[in-house]
Amino acid sequence: MSPASQSHDTAADTRPDTEGRVALVGMGPGDPGLLTLRAAAELARADVVVADPSAVHPEILAHCRPGVEILDTASGDPARLAAKAAKAGRRVVRLYRGDPGLACGLADEGGALAKAGVPFEIVPGVSSVTGVPGYAGIPLTDAKHREVRVIDASEGGVDWERFAAPGTTLVILGAEGTVAEVAKGLIAVGRPDSTPAAMTSLGTTTEQETVVSTLHRLAADTKGMESPAMIIVGDVVNWRDKLSWFETKPLFGWRVLVPRTREQAASLSEQLRDYGAVPDEVPTISVEPPRTPQQMERAVKGLVTGRYEWVVFTSTNAVRAIREKFVDYGLDARAFAGLKVAAVGEQTAAALVEFGVQPDLTPSGEQSSEGLAAVWPPYDEDLDPINRVLLPRADIATDTLIARLTDLGWECEDVTAYRTVRASPPPAPIREAIKGGGFDAVLFTSSSTVKNLIGIAGKPHNVTVIAVIGPQTARTAEEYGLRVDVMADRPSVSALAEALAEYGAKRRAAQVEAGDPLRKPSQMRRGARRRK
Repeated sequence: MSPASQSHDTAADTRPDTEGRVALVGMGPGDPGLLTLRAAAELARADVVVADPSAVHPEILAHCRPGVEILDTASGDPARLAAKAAKAGRRVVRLYRGDPGLACGLADEGGALAKAGVPFEIVPGVSSVTGVPGYAGIPLTDAKHREVRVIDASEGGVDWERFAAPGTTLVILGAEGTVAEVAKGLIAVGRPDSTPAAMTSLGTTTEQETVVSTLHRLAADTKGMESPAMIIVGDVVNWRDKLSWFETKPLFGWRVLVPRTREQAASLSEQLRDYGAVPDEVPTISVEPPRTPQQMERAVKGLVTGRYEWVVFTSTNAVRAIREKFVDYGLDARAFAGLKVAAVGEQTAAALVEFGVQPDLTPSGEQSSEGLAAVWPPYDEDLDPINRVLLPRADIATDTLIARLTDLGWECEDVTAYRTVRASPPPAPIREAIKGGGFDAVLFTSSSTVKNLIGIAGKPHNVTVIAVIGPQTARTAEEYGLRVDVMADRPSVSALAEALAEYGAKRRAAQVEAGDPLRKPSQMRRGARRRK
């Protein structure tokens, strides 16, 4: 490298961060998981984002730092908005759906920035041309078909004669309102009316819908499909029967209500997304510290001074409460040395392990207070130097475990580690969806979530699939007049999501076998939109 080049690169690398510039960033065709690492990094550094907010998934904007300014493209020319912010010394991200250079405004907007002397760079994104067919299970090329032509039909007036070659795969963008015109145009220039054709709407999102047809039937079969949509024409469409992977997920497109605390809902929602569902987190309880902290303070002191033989954790919230107290006092997991620790189930045990504590006792069967009581050892004065057991629990915890341990000769100290308070009612659209059948399923992870959800939002519609974590939650749901459809084989949120996915897979298989249209539970209610 020449000295001149080295000098130039050094100058570029040492530009102050306060220098205004614009990043023209592609965010992919819809799935926020398709955002590139470079795009995420640009969003994290941005002072200003120029975009159409309605077209940007919230998870994409979550990469931005707090306080970032969002400029709506509807409020003015995007290039002017970006240039003005950059000239004020701000870092700007201009977001495009898909890839900036394909069916977007890169040429015009990039040219305007160059004319205005505003520094900019281009961050390519996953294009809808490849992303949407990939999610539809349609390869654009195979061993027999090697040529792909991309057509923007949004403005009409396409010269279809240029695309008459029968072996060429066509990817047609912007044809939502002119499907009949597209099909007629291709047939008129010699494409057989039996040529396989597919149309995918809302590609790469959990609202994706793909209809496979022929040029002859395409307009009729896709009537009512939503935009944005893409048409693929050619024999490669026949691969979909073997390669469809996204729309065949067991809970694809299901809107699932997750009524838990926000902290607890994250892992469950992530698992549901893996099954193709659209989770909607609605907090039903809020976890708060006890009104009087003296009990917990004495309990922590007793842990350190050797007052207890056992400590029993019946929830992840109890683990979190003790852990927070430890932090307040400058303690860590070493304070459990010499103590025996019990956990009510695998989620609680995992929270303890994350804290650095390996449980000595967990239920071998049912993961609940009853299951833990069933395996609890009786007090033996020759083997157990102390007969006291500490139970840091919720203020509304039941006494089943305490009664059982007392019968076995143990002295239990029940300490309120946290309080559970009913959350505020969700927004009106959520309440209406719950009562009107807008949700396909609701997951109940405890009896309190059943009571609280009905208390703050109303009773779920009878078409909604009710999934519960265990027998006690099932009994509570039935007491409130709910039909229980799914129950986890073990009381963990992971098992509950698995059980709902299995239910969804069986339901889908039954519809396919019977030759029925694939319909979600919410589409079974009266007045729901149906598609053939």
